[in-house]
Amino acid sequence: MVKQEHECGNRPDNTAFTQQRLPAWQPMLSAGIVIPGFVLIGLAFIGIGVALFVTTQNIQVLELDYTGVANNTPCFVCSSNPNVKNCVCMLDFSINTLFKGPVFFYYGLTNYFQNYRKYGVSKDANQLSGNLDYFTSPSDTCSPYRYDSSNKPIVPCGSIANSMFNDTFKLYQIVSGTKKQVPLDGKGIAWWTDYNVKYRNPSVVPLKNAFNGTVKPIFWPRPAYELDPTDPANNGFINQDFLVWMRRAALPDFRKLYRRITEGDYAQGLPAGNYSLEIAYNYPVKSFDGRKKVVFSNVSWMGGKNEFLGIAYLVIGSLCIVMSVVMLIVYAKFKFPDEE
Repeated sequence: MVKQEHECGNRPDNTAFTQQRLPAWQPMLSAGIVIPGFVLIGLAFIGIGVALFVTTQNIQVLELDYTGVANNTPCFVCSSNPNVKNCVCMLDFSINTLFKGPVFFYYGLTNYFQNYRKYGVSKDANQLSGNLDYFTSPSDTCSPYRYDSSNKPIVPCGSIANSMFNDTFKLYQIVSGTKKQVPLDGKGIAWWTDYNVKYRNPSVVPLKNAFNGTVKPIFWPRPAYELDPTDPANNGFINQDFLVWMRRAALPDFRKLYRRITEGDYAQGLPAGNYSLEIAYNYPVKSFDGRKKVVFSNVSWMGGKNEFLGIAYLVIGSLCIVMSVVMLIVYAKFKFPDEE
């Protein structure tokens, strides 16, 4: 008797919800619904694909390799003598038509695996968030760039920071035989979350005092608090170039934003003419068979130049149209008598 009352007490209420008697609707996928549905989806995808493909064709891109591997290239002198410090080379190029603005200036690297696991974890998030306790005692994840040969802590530590890209560029337009410098805007090139949330400088004034007793990364020409001598607010762990580099690339061939061209006489873009790019050649890539390049590009409502997205929509849309034709033929040939 007790057992029967116990079982009745665990029984759910006799309602439509608990007994799964609620009314339900299930679509009946007939040929009259599926075939027109595939046609409409195919036409929509083809329309979107055409719009994306036409838009990306109107985006201008100019890529210039400056690795200097060949004897007749402008930067061969710098690349063939890696021990030469502060080597500068000039890369001349021309633009036939207006390069519409705003123009984005990128640097690119190939065969560089920033997604390598040991490389990716080689940093100290607490240190990069401005925690002074980790300035004197960096995390073990920074090894082998945790301490220098004198056992002084490296700030910022780790492989990512140590390998920061340090080539610099100046762009000139050749006007009547004279060089006119093109202003390059380096503000706001990093992600907003990186600049305002993820990376922070210690609350020490002046910032230099926070780095007392530490050393700069081995391959850096200057310490973190002097990354930008022209702008004191653009130093430390919130330096824009540093933030761009610290956001790792997913693929071995990548490009990262270096500057924007949006000011002065070049607000509408780069006019047709001759240009000269002055390159401070510092970053070595020959040891891992890498290449270096600069990329000038503008953008549209869909972002940068990307033909894959438009082609993907066109292919899927075309497949939907083909499938609808195949299903129509099959239906017309094998339809059941009661459907006539």
